[in-house]
Amino acid sequence: MSALPFSKILTSLNAVLAAVGLLTVAALTTPDISGETRLALQILLICVWAAYVFQLIETLVMQQAKDVRGAGVEIAVDVLAVLIPLVAFLFIRGRDQSLYCAIWLLKPLRGSTFFRLLGRVLTKEARNLIGVTSIFGIVLFVAALAAYIIERDVQPDKFGSIPLAMWWAVTTLSTTGYGDEIPQSFAGRILAGLVMMSGIGIFALWAGILATGFYEEVRRQDFVRNWQLVAGVPLFQKLGSGALIEIVRALRPRVVPAGGIICRKGEAGDQMYFIVEGRVSVATPNPVELGSGSFFGEMALITGEPRSATVSAATEVSLLSLYASDFQMLSSSSPEIAEIIRKTALERRGATPKS
Repeated sequence: MSALPFSKILTSLNAVLAAVGLLTVAALTTPDISGETRLALQILLICVWAAYVFQLIETLVMQQAKDVRGAGVEIAVDVLAVLIPLVAFLFIRGRDQSLYCAIWLLKPLRGSTFFRLLGRVLTKEARNLIGVTSIFGIVLFVAALAAYIIERDVQPDKFGSIPLAMWWAVTTLSTTGYGDEIPQSFAGRILAGLVMMSGIGIFALWAGILATGFYEEVRRQDFVRNWQLVAGVPLFQKLGSGALIEIVRALRPRVVPAGGIICRKGEAGDQMYFIVEGRVSVATPNPVELGSGSFFGEMALITGEPRSATVSAATEVSLLSLYASDFQMLSSSSPEIAEIIRKTALERRGATPKS
């Protein structure tokens, strides 16, 4: 069962609908708007809500037809986006009625790959993040305790207890420094400097852990995707896993839309291309089309000559590019593949390959 056309359009407009709804909610909190304007804004909210009702129906239909897998999060968000504003409309009166539409903040996130990626990173780095958080908690309590001891007699209204001093410790550790609580004694100011430097180090650790986690996860996803693309090229299918890993690391994926120019005649060539999906057109005196599993642009790598023909995408094409420096690596690690590429290049040029 295919998705309804309306639903396809609506899914792509989630962010726009959410923005319109939330801006309308914000406008309705203005106390001096006229009754007509308020009514128009409320009608606009109802229209957005109705659109989300249609999206919920479509999601449930698709899930029932088992065309959608793992749609639990999407269904939960869609249900909340419809149910919470409806309950607020039925049981709450007054100007706060529309505030419950703020649940629509979740709509643009329902299918976001970034938040799935973030979830995987947090799961994998949970131990390290918890460790740094524990350090933060220890430093926070020690800073509050020290500030209480040093400043309690000087500023009893602000540092008269550890819970009171905790607010100062939080703002200082985060280097926010609102200025509402400032140590007056010399020892207190030394403490503040140490706490600030500790906070910088702790937040740097958090940032470093998350940055490393994101880098590793993105690199893993890229490697898996590239492996699948490389494994789909007939020329590489007989290779062992070790050689395939080297090629995966060397090749760079690229997608060109239909009609796009991949390389032009006369240009200096620093890379060749393998076609994973789609077709390309080679503008020779007798135009040629190449399809999945073929490669082109190898002559520039072997001879160093400029491109001999312009190549464009006849359809949307998925390519893997191999740079000249990586071609030399491929020649060393997989001489049989390099030999096939060289023979094909000579044949296309009209020469007889040497045996």
